[in-house]
Amino acid sequence: MSTGSETFAALGTTAQVVVTDRRRLSSAVAMLHALVTEVDLACSRFRLDSEITWLHASAGAACAVSPLLYAALDVAMSAAERTDGLVDPTVGDAVRRLGYDRDFADLVLDDPRAVPSGIPAPGWWRVQLDPATLRVVVPRGVSVDLGATAKAFAADRGASSIARATGCGVMVNLGGDLAVAGDPPVGGWRITVGDDHAATDPTHDPTVTVRSGGLATSSTTCRTWRRAGRTLHHIVDPRTGESPVPLWRTVSVAAVSCVDANAAATAAIVLGASAPDWLAERNLPARLVHEDGHVHPVAGWPAERRVAS
Repeated sequence: MSTGSETFAALGTTAQVVVTDRRRLSSAVAMLHALVTEVDLACSRFRLDSEITWLHASAGAACAVSPLLYAALDVAMSAAERTDGLVDPTVGDAVRRLGYDRDFADLVLDDPRAVPSGIPAPGWWRVQLDPATLRVVVPRGVSVDLGATAKAFAADRGASSIARATGCGVMVNLGGDLAVAGDPPVGGWRITVGDDHAATDPTHDPTVTVRSGGLATSSTTCRTWRRAGRTLHHIVDPRTGESPVPLWRTVSVAAVSCVDANAAATAAIVLGASAPDWLAERNLPARLVHEDGHVHPVAGWPAERRVAS
């Protein structure tokens, strides 16, 4: 049997699904299409008809939400707890004040007149979840942004559900957030890692093998814009409400799930100089690329061989 792969636009980025049995590809694509459509309708802060927009409109009240949105919120709160708040879904107002207030494709990339101002996140613990009733309370004055975890959540859910339905190995890649499930191909899934998931080059960028779990890359080189002469990016330090000063231009992390990998990669960008120790303490293999291009492998991430030009 040979593998099959298809890529399509989704969630403001690209979605890719690869299966070890190409006969199952059409089913896999249909399932992933349906899932990312549902995730967008539930979680997008840019859609007036999204469930999370409705939840914000009901701030202060206990609202019953769909199982999908509840699961996405629960994943976001768990990621915040595991990172001690370095990845916090209550950064919604902070992200908007920095200028990221619409789909990135529609964003004004350079506005010299708009002056960004950071505002610390209120704190993830303020959002209340009731697993028995699937009710959620978002307090007044708190804005939830699931941008740090929703794609990884969808990648994990997509890979596992497609693998169960098709009975074959599956890889799902949503804008650099990658999850695998089922039996991998012989030798494992070969993944090329770079600053931009859409422009990796296996002749120059490193390639690693993934057999289970997830792999995620966070970067300050993509999704950037300028306000009043400042270059800003989509990763926000919840403690300040500001874009962290870039130390690592790219961080890639492997973990037991894509959500765990993505949360750790984002936290590493926020942490800056202390990120290698933080990742090593948690035994998370990671590749950190300094602004000057120096590569810092952590916790067993394979050393790279230089490719002759």
